Order: sequence, then C-alpha cells, then structure tokens
Amino acid sequence: MDSNSPLRAPGVREVAAVAGVSRQTVSRVMNHHPSIRESTRLRVLAAMEELQFRPNRAARMLSTSRSNTIGILAASASSMFGPASSVDAVENAAREAGYYVTIAHVAEVTPAEIEAALDHLVAQAVEGIVVVAPQEPVLEAMRSVQISVPSITLHGAQEPGGDGVFVDQVAGARLATRHLIELGHITVAHLSGPRDWAEATARERGFLAEAEFSGVTGIVTGPGDWTSRSGYEVGRRLLRDPAVTAVFSSNDQMALGLLHAAREGGRRVPDDLSVVGFDDIPEAAYFAPPLTTVRQEFGELGRRCVARLLAAIDGEPASGEPAVSPVLVVRESTARRSD
Repeated sequence: MDSNSPLRAPGVREVAAVAGVSRQTVSRVMNHHPSIRESTRLRVLAAMEELQFRPNRAARMLSTSRSNTIGILAASASSMFGPASSVDAVENAAREAGYYVTIAHVAEVTPAEIEAALDHLVAQAVEGIVVVAPQEPVLEAMRSVQISVPSITLHGAQEPGGDGVFVDQVAGARLATRHLIELGHITVAHLSGPRDWAEATARERGFLAEAEFSGVTGIVTGPGDWTSRSGYEVGRRLLRDPAVTAVFSSNDQMALGLLHAAREGGRRVPDDLSVVGFDDIPEAAYFAPPLTTVRQEFGELGRRCVARLLAAIDGEPASGEPAVSPVLVVRESTARRSD
C-alpha cells in the first residue's frame, strides 16, 4: 500500500471478522433486530469498540431505507429555560432510543419561516419531527403548513383538541397556590407571564381555579416577560398592597426579581411574604432564601414525546398519557402566614 494513501476506516467486514460472525449479523445488530442473541450482540458491540467502528449513516439508509434521524423544530424562544430544557430532553430521549437528532431554529415565528425550517428538516431525511411550541403564534403558524412526515407537538400547555405531549401547567399552578393557601394566606397574588405563551395562560388559569375553589382573594398582576427585571418591576407595584402576603410567580426568574423588590421594600421572605416560583431552574435552590417552586419533569416529557413520535413513524397507536405531572419542591421561601 502506498504510504501516502489514507488508512481506510474499519467497516462491517472487519467487525464481522473480529466478532466471528457474518456481515449480515453485524447489520442486524446495528439495526436492533430482535432475533439477535444477547451474547452475539455484546460480541459484535465489543468488536465495534475495539476497532472504533462508526457506522456509515448513508450506507445504512441505502440498506434499510431508514435514516434513524428525527428533527426538532425550535422557535427562537428555545434559548429560555423551559424550551431549552424541552429540546435537550427530546434530544437525550432520541439518543437513548438509538436515533440521531437534527435541529432547525426559527428566527421569526411566521408561516413562511416555519415552512422553510420544516423543508430543511425533511431535506435531511428525518423520519419524524418534534415541534417545540411554547408560544401561541407557533401553534397558529403550524396550522397553516403541511408536514410530509409524522410529527408531534411538545406544547407549553395542553392545546384543546391537540395530540401533543405537555407538562400539566394547570395542575402545577394549583399545587403552588394550594401550598400557599394551606399555609394560611388569604390574599394571594399571581405574578403572571407573557399573554402569548400557552404556559403562562395555563398557569394563570390554575391559580384562579384554586383561589376560587378555596375561597381566598386571588390577584393577577400585569404580565411580566419571564425576566428577573420584569419580576422586580411588577413586584414593586404589587407589594405596595400590604394585604398581599403570598405570591405565586409564573417562573423562577421573575420570582428572583420579586425577591429583590421585597428586600428593597422591607418585606422579609418568608416572614412577611411567601413566594413560590415555577420551573425549578438549577439556581433556584441557591436563591436567598432558597426558592419553593414547581418542578417540570423534562426528562419524562422528552421520553413520552419521542415514544409517541416513534409509534407514529412505525404506524402504531400512541401509548401512555400525554400529560406529565409536575412536582412541588418546598424550600425556605414559604412559611405560615403570621397574624
């Protein structure tokens, strides 16, 4: 061999020789065929590892007519905690299921931009698409475009008549509000999120439903924009009302701004004011005081979303509940109302 010739990467033939099996068996292991014995599968995987074999995706597509790839359509808001965590969860779940992932970000939420992003994903030979749709305009734009492969929407909240996967935002808001009411607070406020986000409107609905059910005074603020700055600005106005002794913030970042406003205004948390957030961002446990919040189980959300998409790809009925239950995480920012 010419010393200047590049070394050829090991292929299926070499893997088969090291593992002592046929090339057909190697292909079956690569494609997760159910007839392969576990001992044979492990021997082939060990040979792949020894040779540092990396399957050629193009060759696999030619032999199986499958790309083992799903696409994710993400709006520009995917830089925020909830959407970003959703994208990560779907990507991790897809990899666990043996699928590659390709992502298309939409800079502007318009039918033309979304259609262009979908065309891009389809051109990558994806077998299905997950649409991360935290904002109402995304859902509206999706209704006017056609998708040529199976798709599933990962909603910020349940869409009436929709078949997507979602965290039960209403239930999470009710958990947060009920926690404050059970601590004896009788005038509870909700620091609301942006009006065009499905998550924000669902959390507001849950807050109002629980306040009405329990017979307490429920106050809804003007909308924040998810940022700590907006939580601070809305919080300053809200805390002028001394009757408000508890606040459920629509997300943790706005709760952080509210904590700052309370500190400036001489309100001690939780002695004078109890605060609950939503999301359980990694920093929430390190706020001063550590924040009571509602955790969204993004890992489970991603697994259910991918499972339903793969079922659609294989022409099988969807299994499992589309709604993921949130969890209340109690820390030090809430306490019983003082008389």
